[in-house]
Amino acid sequence: MSGVACQPQTGMTGSEASTALGLSIDSAEIEGALSSLAIHQADIERGLYDDATVETSLVNWSSPQDRVMLRRSIIGKITVVDGKFTAELKSSAADLDKIHGRRVMRDCDAELGDGRCGVNAGDPRYSAQGVVVESGDAAFLASGLESFQPHWFDNGRLTWIEGANAGKTAIVVSHGSTGRLALRHIPADPVTVGDRFRVVAGCDKSFAQCRVKFANTINYRGFPHLPGNDAAYAYVNSDAEFDGGPLVP
Repeated sequence: MSGVACQPQTGMTGSEASTALGLSIDSAEIEGALSSLAIHQADIERGLYDDATVETSLVNWSSPQDRVMLRRSIIGKITVVDGKFTAELKSSAADLDKIHGRRVMRDCDAELGDGRCGVNAGDPRYSAQGVVVESGDAAFLASGLESFQPHWFDNGRLTWIEGANAGKTAIVVSHGSTGRLALRHIPADPVTVGDRFRVVAGCDKSFAQCRVKFANTINYRGFPHLPGNDAAYAYVNSDAEFDGGPLVP
């Protein structure tokens, strides 16, 4: 098709694909076995096919040059379980939902450690290297984090240095008092005792945490004093204080 070599595949199924007028996002799903030699699970996990374009055509099998394109979609979420993949296909209207430029919101829209944030993610106060001492699926016990208070790495980013998951990253959901870390998703490969990782402190994007945890309010990229609907539409009463002071201290 247009100079693109196509491979015949079997064992794939698709959900109902509908098209609607307006700006709503049309979606469908395809699922099947991950059997192509050109597509590897590791590439899917590192996001190589995120936002890739998928063209669906009606082809005359006895005369492949006779074809009609039915739709052009964008790949959304891809999940792979035991060699079986499920891919979400979204219409081009999904591009209209993407954020362009900045949004006026209370929370910070920078990523911890990037150029807009200004925090040095490699600072020993905000990052550490650890070793797995008790393995699990999405939670494990680690050493090397004893100098950090509990929850310091909540919402943080963990990168595996050694082990079957080396080079992959994960989001930390919770950091317990005993050095136990819980990840948002189960790693693709088993976590074993002795696996080494680097973890960076988490940030919940709030002005209060930026001030207390990172002392970085000068670079805060949100609008913490922006009144919300709760203030704009609230009724005046004896408990409220509208003296012109900041709503967020």
